[in-house]
Amino acid sequence: MKKIFTLALIFAATTLFAAIPAAEKIALIRLYKNTNGAQWTHKWDLKKPETQWYGILIKNNQVVSIDLSNNNLNGTLPVELGNLTGLVKLNLFKNNITGPIPARIGQLQNLQVLNLSFNKLDGNIPTSIGQLSQLQSLEMYMNRLNGNIPTEIGNLSRLQTLSLYNNDLEGELPATLYAMTSLKVLLLSSNKLNGRLSPDMANLASLENLSLFENKFDGQVPLGLEKLKNLRELNISYNKFNGLVSSKLAQLDTLHMTMVNEQGVAMALKTEKDNTAIADED
Repeated sequence: MKKIFTLALIFAATTLFAAIPAAEKIALIRLYKNTNGAQWTHKWDLKKPETQWYGILIKNNQVVSIDLSNNNLNGTLPVELGNLTGLVKLNLFKNNITGPIPARIGQLQNLQVLNLSFNKLDGNIPTSIGQLSQLQSLEMYMNRLNGNIPTEIGNLSRLQTLSLYNNDLEGELPATLYAMTSLKVLLLSSNKLNGRLSPDMANLASLENLSLFENKFDGQVPLGLEKLKNLRELNISYNKFNGLVSSKLAQLDTLHMTMVNEQGVAMALKTEKDNTAIADED
């Protein structure tokens, strides 16, 4: 009760000087309290206007950017984050944030950059992530996220970077992902993803960097990967792909298409110099 009363006093004392709506101020204060703000590397003085709070950018009386990366945040993300509807950038990279990603994050429909990487977040990626129609960069790597990559992620038609490596994600890639033609970077390595890659990989025409390293994908390496003219970096080794690959793809792959067979032995896929000899997937 004492903590709630103290929070109310702090809020009341600062309301007269607020440059943002009350709901947004509540969201910021809840974030501070939930993540042990008193122990942050760069703390907030809640008695000062929020325009002076570290990592906060305000424009037109709305919070448009929060950058608290590498700032020793310890705790969980509050559901009140959904109040920050003007937010364009949320960067909480490299902290000690635990618990799930609040579903109300889908209310941040102006968000263009979301980085929750290098924390200890767990649970599923909320399906509401698909509501972030302006999102261009989504990075949540090096957490403890599990479950499937939600189908709704395919709604992010402007997304250029999707980085979810080093989690516990499982299941097949959603078919909607293959329609994300704006994707330039797709990093899904070191998860538990499985199944076959669709020939529709060839639709990802903007792709420059693809990493599926250390998962459980199987079947033939899609010949359509060779149609990705912008692809500069590739690592799909340490999966269970089989069959033949072209020497061009084998050379592009960082580990030259080294796969793990049913016995757990690492073996390089056989290459076929004349890729017309590879069976057409269509």
